Amino acid sequence: MRAVFVDERVKRVFLLLVLAQAAHSTEEYFAKLYEVFTPARLVSSVVSDNLAFGFLVANAALVAFGFWCWAFPVRSRWKAASSLIWFWTLLELGNGVGHVLLAFGRKGYFPGVITAPLLLLFAGWLLLCMAAGSREAYVEAREVSKR
Repeated sequence: MRAVFVDERVKRVFLLLVLAQAAHSTEEYFAKLYEVFTPARLVSSVVSDNLAFGFLVANAALVAFGFWCWAFPVRSRWKAASSLIWFWTLLELGNGVGHVLLAFGRKGYFPGVITAPLLLLFAGWLLLCMAAGSREAYVEAREVSKR
């Protein structure tokens, strides 16, 4: 069983990551990502025939899930907290990198690229916090097992 490492700093940075995703989703919506990016169009069309509405609903659900993860599993240190934090960390690192690469490929603006650095900042910070915490938990568990 893995140790659950979620200190106050991790909780705060996770919340900042979810807030960054909310800002990112807002930028994507107003810049109409669903019109220029096939995966966004596909997800939007699954939710509604109105792509703008479908995109709004899908992103609201994503952000709501992020706030739920922070409010319950992360803040309360559920056993699933570490896994959820890692999931969000990797998701947002990929999201941020993807937007930057798409903007470079276009040689210009791509919806979401303005807020992508926030995703990279907070996901990178969480990555460092979780890696350090996992290392500390491992060392502590080893010490306990030697006794």
